[in-house]
Amino acid sequence: MVGEGIEAGVYPIHKAREIAEAQGLDLVEIAPQAEPPVCKVIDYKKFLYELKKKQKEIKSKAAKVIVKEIRFGPQTDDHDFNFKKNHAIKFLQDGNKVKAYVMFRGRSIVFKEQGELLLLRFVQELEEYGKPEQLPQLEGKRMIMVIAPKKK
Repeated sequence: MVGEGIEAGVYPIHKAREIAEAQGLDLVEIAPQAEPPVCKVIDYKKFLYELKKKQKEIKSKAAKVIVKEIRFGPQTDDHDFNFKKNHAIKFLQDGNKVKAYVMFRGRSIVFKEQGELLLLRFVQELEEYGKPEQLPQLEGKRMIMVIAPKKK
């Protein structure tokens, strides 16, 4: 960094330290892998602040994944199935993941096969909008399946 009366250039390390001390600033190594290593005469606290600010900005621009949940029963009727399928299509088109699950209550756990068939049918009908991330899995009293949207 160009200071008062000092030009940018290549200085030996002891001279660069003297320049930094004379200005009351810090000598910060910017690119240690370069030959010779690149250093700047700057305020170190300000440098850290700018670095944090850049990282925060990058993090805020990162895509956030939203997971929408759709719940079925083992004996879900066709009308309810289609209604929930249409909601799932809308969620996938918006770029959200869909977590579809069949909730087994009481003795309905004996209908595990029906729940699995229901979820597989659900994925098959959503094939053009999304692809399954995992096959149906039974976790406790729920059979869960996650569907991710297809890239545009």
